[in-house]
Amino acid sequence: MALSDHLRELRARVLKIAVVITVGLVVSLFFFDQIFALVLEPYAAAQAALGEDVRTEATIAGAGGPLMLYLKLCGLVSVVLTSPFWLYQIWAFILPGLHDKERKWSRVFAAIAGPLFLAGVVLGYLTLPKGLEILIGLTPGDLTNLVEFGDYLTFLIRTLLVFGIAFEIPVFVILLNLAGVLPGAALGAHRAWIVIGTFVFAAIATPSTDPFTMLFLAVPMVVLFAISEVIARFLDKRRAQADPAAGLADDELSPI
Repeated sequence: MALSDHLRELRARVLKIAVVITVGLVVSLFFFDQIFALVLEPYAAAQAALGEDVRTEATIAGAGGPLMLYLKLCGLVSVVLTSPFWLYQIWAFILPGLHDKERKWSRVFAAIAGPLFLAGVVLGYLTLPKGLEILIGLTPGDLTNLVEFGDYLTFLIRTLLVFGIAFEIPVFVILLNLAGVLPGAALGAHRAWIVIGTFVFAAIATPSTDPFTMLFLAVPMVVLFAISEVIARFLDKRRAQADPAAGLADDELSPI
C-alpha cells in the first residue's frame, strides 16, 4: 500500500472516531445531572471520610467555567463509552497487513480491549476516594482547601485514563506475540524486570502518588502480564507444533 493510501486510511479512521465521539458527547449532554453526581461522588466520599478534621469545599471559577464543565464531563463519558470502537479503529490501522485467516484477531481484540479498558476505568474510579482522602488530608487545620472543580476533573480524567490504558498493555503484548515479535520465552526471561517496571510505572503514572492507588494499579497489571505470558507460551507451543522450525533461534538447525 502506498504512503498516500495509508494517509487516506488514517484520515478516514480519524474522522470515524471523531464523529462517534462527537455523537457520544451530544448524547451525554442529556444525562449531565447523573454524570455530574457520579463524578462528584469520589470527592464527596473523601470529604465524608475526613469529617470535621479538614475544611474543604468544591468551587468553580470563571464565567466560562460552567460551559467547560459540561464539555469536559460529557467528553470524558463519550471517550470511555466509545472506547471499544476507537480501540478497534486503532488496531485495524496499525496492522492492516494480516492474512485473511488472521483477521479474526481484529474481532477478538475489539471484544477484549474494550471491556479491559472499561474495567481499568472502573477500578480507577473506585480508588479515587482513598487517593483524594490522603491528598486533601494533608491540608493544615487552620486552612480551608478550596478544590477548583476544573482541577479536580483533570485529576479524575488522568486517573481514569491511566488505569484504562494500563489495562490495555497486556493485550498489546499478546498481539505482539501473534505478530511474531515477542515470544513467550522472552517474557519469562525478563519477568522480574517486568514486575519491577510495572510498579515503577504505577508509581509514576498515578496522579495521586499515594501507595494505595499505586498498588491498586500495579497488582492487576502484574496479574494481567502473567496471564498474557501464559497465553503467549501457549500460542508459541501451537505454532511450534504446526511448524517445528518456527520456534528455533537463528543459530539453531532445523530438524529437517
